[in-house]
Amino acid sequence: MKTFYDEQQLLKKYGIIIYVGDRLGDIKLMEIEIRELYKLQLIDSDVFTTAILVLRQEMRNCKKL
Repeated sequence: MKTFYDEQQLLKKYGIIIYVGDRLGDIKLMEIEIRELYKLQLIDSDVFTTAILVLRQEMRNCKKL
């Protein structure tokens, strides 16, 4: 997982589709869902860590614009 799109595909695999029309809002909701998947042990720690890092990077990119 290296891109925001990869994160969307991961969530889609679990039936989670997020689109609120605000990129920053989407990122925040995706982070909540990733944390829930990890808490439920549906994803391992490596996937979780990588996903959070990608989302944080995307959040920084959105705030620059």
